[in-house]
Amino acid sequence: MITVTDLSLQYTGQSLFKDVDLQFVKGNCYGIIGANGAGKSTFLKILSGQLEPTSGEISILPNTRMSILKQDQNAYDAYNVMDTVIMGNQRLYDIGQQKDALYAKEEMTDEDGMLACELEAEYADLGGWEAESDASRILQGLGIGTEYHYSDMATLDARLKVKVLLAQALFGNPDILMMDEPTNNLDIDAVNWLEDFLLDFEGTVIVVSHDRHFLNTVCTHIVDIDYNKIKMYVGNYDFWYESSQLVQQLVKNQNKRNEEKIRELQDFISRFSANKSKSKQATARRKLLDKLTLAEIPASSRRYPFVGFSPDREVGKDILFVTDVSKTIDGVKVLDKVSFIVEHGDKIAFVGDNENAHTALFKILAGEMEPDEGTVKWGQTATHSYFPKDNNAYFDGCDDDLVQWLRQFSRDPQEQYLRGFLGRMLFSGDEVNKPVKVLSGGEKVRCMLSRMMLSGANVLMLDQPTNHLDLESIAALNKGLEAVNCNILLASHDHQLIETVCNRVFDFTNDGKLIDRKMSYDDYLASQVKKS
Repeated sequence: MITVTDLSLQYTGQSLFKDVDLQFVKGNCYGIIGANGAGKSTFLKILSGQLEPTSGEISILPNTRMSILKQDQNAYDAYNVMDTVIMGNQRLYDIGQQKDALYAKEEMTDEDGMLACELEAEYADLGGWEAESDASRILQGLGIGTEYHYSDMATLDARLKVKVLLAQALFGNPDILMMDEPTNNLDIDAVNWLEDFLLDFEGTVIVVSHDRHFLNTVCTHIVDIDYNKIKMYVGNYDFWYESSQLVQQLVKNQNKRNEEKIRELQDFISRFSANKSKSKQATARRKLLDKLTLAEIPASSRRYPFVGFSPDREVGKDILFVTDVSKTIDGVKVLDKVSFIVEHGDKIAFVGDNENAHTALFKILAGEMEPDEGTVKWGQTATHSYFPKDNNAYFDGCDDDLVQWLRQFSRDPQEQYLRGFLGRMLFSGDEVNKPVKVLSGGEKVRCMLSRMMLSGANVLMLDQPTNHLDLESIAALNKGLEAVNCNILLASHDHQLIETVCNRVFDFTNDGKLIDRKMSYDDYLASQVKKS
């Protein structure tokens, strides 16, 4: 489908990547990964023809239709939802408009009649007569009800617009589908529907995403942008990550029990190829992995931060008691008579579309907001640390450098200790002298996680901690939360993080009620499917 030959790109005088040779074929799904700033979205734009490379070429088979997920939510405000989706096949939409204009004439010439016949034939070949029903099916799959299908795009809120643009990209059975962060702002039902759609999709899919569960479910290959190189590997994200870690171990210990490590890697390949739940995907991937050689396993030079939490003391029996807590914000009741008890070992996921309820409850538990009614009682041995959804108050207007900023949260004020700690969070050399107010979103998150790590708390409260993080930092956070022996309250869009960390689910309804489910996240999702 797409062949990349000797591709290079220079940006602001520096080489972003060079000497890239890849081939993307029909029936496979390729996940593009890389650290923030590595050039994932840029590479996608080059593949789609939106950006010219410095050198090299992109070859696409003739008569191939490419569909691209648009990013400008307001670009189609002059159209209704149905027309916007059908524009995913621009030729089909244009023929429909041309036909309508011909039939609207008071008098048609013989020439008009001949043109109308030609247009009707092409319209039928492109599936025009099924276009609205196909578009409606996709919209409903993404959670957009029929009452919106002929609404003006300008009247929709941002979350619905995102779904309509995704429906546009999926419409009309394109040969190549390119998407940059397609799961952003999607609810879990829409993500699940999209995963199933892509598993059945027969064309070529190329996607940039920070959602590991999504990449694991749909991808047959990983395209890794790492230190000016772009390489393609068989398997999904977990396979890429785990095998690259094994190879790095092998490289570090070249003279120590090499054969044992090689056998371990081969056993890993065998286990992985037989351990996928989606039958269609598993069969395709097993065929690919069967041909895999050790030389094709990634040896990534990617750096991972260290995220590790060490509570100063184990929490006692009494941890947290919340009784009949209610809160109204801007005239909307976000919490309504919420009651629960946190027990020893609970790691609780906050789920549901009512994210205002999550944030309000976190702020109340952290003492940053008072409830309108109800009580919150912490146990005597419980100490808590809070990661807020909006961390700007910790950085805006602050002239401190990283060392000075971190010192206020550390019991050890020595610069050598603080520099060492920052180094584990990937702040090295002169970077520690940067004012914190100029940090990127991802850097601020790593600083906030450092603050939590220094707290010694035995109850961790995290509101959307993966926002702004790259895959490496998300994986490190996941590992740290899995390992810590303390209580956790967590709100996140990251499916894999919630499933691997949490053992209890708080489902917040849109009217502010709390449904307490003592089960894993995947069991909770399965129970929701059965209800529907």
